[in-house]
Amino acid sequence: MRAATDAGFDLAGIAPVGDSPELEYFPQWIAEGHAGEMGYLEGRDEQGRLKRASLARVAPWARSVVVCAINYNTAQPYSTQVPDQSTNGQGRGWISRYAWSQNDYHDSVMQWLRRVELAVRNASGASDLVTRCYVDTGPIVERVAAKYAGIGWIGKNTCIIHQKLGSWLFLGVILTSLELEPGLPAPDRCGSCTRCIEACPTDALIAPYQLDSNKCISYLTIEKHSVIAEELRSGMGRHIFGCDICQDVCPWNRKAPATDAKEFQPRPELVNPALDWLAEISAEEFRSTFRGSPVRRAKRAGLRRNAVIAMGNSGDQKLLPLLEKLTADKDEAVAESADWAIEKLRRGAKSA
Repeated sequence: MRAATDAGFDLAGIAPVGDSPELEYFPQWIAEGHAGEMGYLEGRDEQGRLKRASLARVAPWARSVVVCAINYNTAQPYSTQVPDQSTNGQGRGWISRYAWSQNDYHDSVMQWLRRVELAVRNASGASDLVTRCYVDTGPIVERVAAKYAGIGWIGKNTCIIHQKLGSWLFLGVILTSLELEPGLPAPDRCGSCTRCIEACPTDALIAPYQLDSNKCISYLTIEKHSVIAEELRSGMGRHIFGCDICQDVCPWNRKAPATDAKEFQPRPELVNPALDWLAEISAEEFRSTFRGSPVRRAKRAGLRRNAVIAMGNSGDQKLLPLLEKLTADKDEAVAESADWAIEKLRRGAKSA
C-alpha cells in the first residue's frame, strides 16, 4: 500500500476479520496459565468471553484489518555475538534491541499509523467510515493479523518473520469498516529448524509455536513485578530488560537489514549498560534516563532487581562489595536478590 510506504512503513497488507486456528487456541493458552501475570490479555466481554479470541466479537463493525510493519533492527551485534564482559571486570547487562532508542516505539508507530488511517479515510470518501488504530494496545493479536495480511509467517519462536526483513518488526493495525481485498497468508518457512527452541535458556518455548510466558526472560524482566523463582534466575543471564535470544539465533535474521529510521537508532549507554549503575540508579536518574523509553515499563524497582540478578550471573567477583551493600536495600526484592547473587558468585568462585 502506497499510503503505508509514504508514512514510513516497510510492509503493509490487509487481513480479513474472522476467526483463525491461532485465535481458537488462545482460550486454552490462557486457561493453562501461560499468560502469567499479564491480566490485560484476559480481558473479557459482558458474556465473559475473551476479547482477544475473536475480533469479530469485540469489533462487529470491522470488515478489514490494515496491518503495517516497520523494521527496527540496527547495525549492532546480537546478544549472542557479544561475550559477557564481566570476565575483564566490566559487568554489563543486556537490554532488548527494541528498547535502545530514546523514543517509545508505541508513540512513533502510532504517528505513522495515523497518517495511513487518514489516507484510508480520504480515499474511501465515506462519511460513516469507522476506524481504530492500535499498537499493542487493543483487543487484537497483531501477529495473527500480520500472518493473514501476508506480512510474514508466525515462527516457532512465536514472532512474525518476513523472508527478507527477518523478525525485527514493529506492527501497527487499523481496524476499518471498509471492505478491502485481503492478502494471502505467507507460507511457513521455519521448516525443520528448532534453533530458537534449543537456544532459550529458560525453556520458555515449550513446543514449536507455543510460549509459556511464565518462563520467558522478556516477561520476567518486564511484566513480572513479584518475586522471580530462583530456578529461573540463572537462565536469565545478564538480561535486564527483555530478551532477543530466540530471534538472534534465527537463520532468517542473519542478513536482516538495519533500519534508517532515526527514531530507532540506539543510545550508546543502553547497549551493554553497566550493571552497577543500574543496580543503584536513583529515582530521579531513572526518570531522566528513561523518559520516553520502553524501559519505563519495568519500573525502577524491576530494573534494579533484574540488574542484581544479572550481577549474580556475571561471575564478576568485583561486584561483591556492592551486592553486600544492597542486601540492606529498602526494596525487599532487591535485597533478597542481592543475597541470592552473593551466594551464586561465591559458589562460582569455589568451583573455579
